[in-house]
Amino acid sequence: MIELYDLGSFVPRKKKVRVGRGNGSRFGTTCGRGMKGAGSRSGYKKRLGNEGGNLPFFRRFPKRGFGRGNLAKPLDVINLDQIDALFSDGEEVTLASLKEKGFFSGPSYGLKVLGRGELKKKVSVSACKVSRSARLKLDENGIECVTAR
Repeated sequence: MIELYDLGSFVPRKKKVRVGRGNGSRFGTTCGRGMKGAGSRSGYKKRLGNEGGNLPFFRRFPKRGFGRGNLAKPLDVINLDQIDALFSDGEEVTLASLKEKGFFSGPSYGLKVLGRGELKKKVSVSACKVSRSARLKLDENGIECVTAR
């Protein structure tokens, strides 16, 4: 069992060392920064992953595989309740018609229809992708839906 007299003295943290206060203090002249180089200059901050002269860890190992990165083009999405609000009976829902109505701005790479809400109007939908729930609701209401890239 540990008793109070067994415990050593507890030092919460290292004492702050004041540098540049004369050569007798061990941290005079260069203040513990060495002679020359980037580390001795003011404003120096060690870069993340810096290992001195060693080749950094992230450059040491080969990079493998192929990432889609910038090749993945995001699709614009629209929900059924939004289609219901924007279009009237007999109209065609396409990427071009949505741009015309000001629903999208900027470049578009395709349209995906999602299933939130209800679509009561008889419109024809042309999109790249349609979610499962949206497809069920469209089929339920007998709305024509064409998927093409």
